[in-house]
Amino acid sequence: MFLERERISGEIIVADNGSTDGSIAMAERCHARVVPVAVHGYGAALAAGIEAARGNYIIMGDSDQSYDFSALLPFLEKLREGYDLVMGNRFRGGIATGAMPLTHRYFGNPFLTAIGRLFFSCRDAGDFYCGLRGFRKTAVQELRLQSQGMEFALEMVIKATLHGLRITEVPTTLSPDGRDRAPHLRRYRDAWRSMRLYLLMSPRWFFGIPGLALLALGTVASIALLRGPISIGSITFDYHTLLYSTAAILLGYQSVLLFAFAKLMAVETGLHPPQTRFRFLTKRRTLERLVILGLTLICLGIVLGIMATRQWELVRFGSLQPDFTIRLVICSVLSLLLGGQTLLAGFYFGLFNMIAERRASSVSQPPLV
Repeated sequence: MFLERERISGEIIVADNGSTDGSIAMAERCHARVVPVAVHGYGAALAAGIEAARGNYIIMGDSDQSYDFSALLPFLEKLREGYDLVMGNRFRGGIATGAMPLTHRYFGNPFLTAIGRLFFSCRDAGDFYCGLRGFRKTAVQELRLQSQGMEFALEMVIKATLHGLRITEVPTTLSPDGRDRAPHLRRYRDAWRSMRLYLLMSPRWFFGIPGLALLALGTVASIALLRGPISIGSITFDYHTLLYSTAAILLGYQSVLLFAFAKLMAVETGLHPPQTRFRFLTKRRTLERLVILGLTLICLGIVLGIMATRQWELVRFGSLQPDFTIRLVICSVLSLLLGGQTLLAGFYFGLFNMIAERRASSVSQPPLV
């Protein structure tokens, strides 16, 4: 046994949430400590096992014979060097024939890991889905992991990166599992669950970057089309295209606002660290500034609408030449909508200001005795 060979004072914990294959009786015969877990789910079992562990360091892994628990010394050495999370990397250590489907090995796992590394700027882990990893118990507990399903392992890596924990990886091997039943893994469902977690944990990539791209493209196209039609070869772009470009501005602006909302909400609920450059949006003056900006845009929209009505009046409210008037109408509607959104955003940030002030007040008040 690894613990005896390396003369390590440790314990073996089996977190069980409903197995019926006799593995619990086997674990007890081997003097492992069994922790019953009432809630089903991979993450729920791991969270209960972590909470029950008595040691400073924890090494977790699937008990299906796919990982070599006699080769854990590299994990322990890195933990003793001061790292908070030590990830196994099966691609560096070796994957036995039949241990991982080819689609997972050459496409699914590398692709989803690359997305995770990009979204969260994680350069220290090359195998996000390796189930064998070690960590300091207190460091992971401070992350307040919430997932009860397979996303638990991903959330651990993501939050460890966001909170600035020291992360490294060591090579490990993967063997075919010894189960006599099909694995719980569902290819497309679990891939979507991974992407969903990535997107929800990264407002910047879900809302911010797409929103800025739409806003920039829509603005450039709209400015170009405001002066009149644009012809490229035999194709002419006119006010019909202007409608779509202003719609891109509106959607992009809304997406950027949602990015700010989501970021503040993620910080408030503990999904992200408390430090964020967008904290200034919760200050009291933000409401007044956005109200002024929103009212300015609404007034601009009204002025443009009056100008369009004047053009209509000049033809005695008859048929209009759409080339110029429709551009005024489109810009008027866009300004009114942007102004309304800005007003609503201001009051939403005002709500965050109230929450922030209440939190600060409760922290500064001495406890009653």
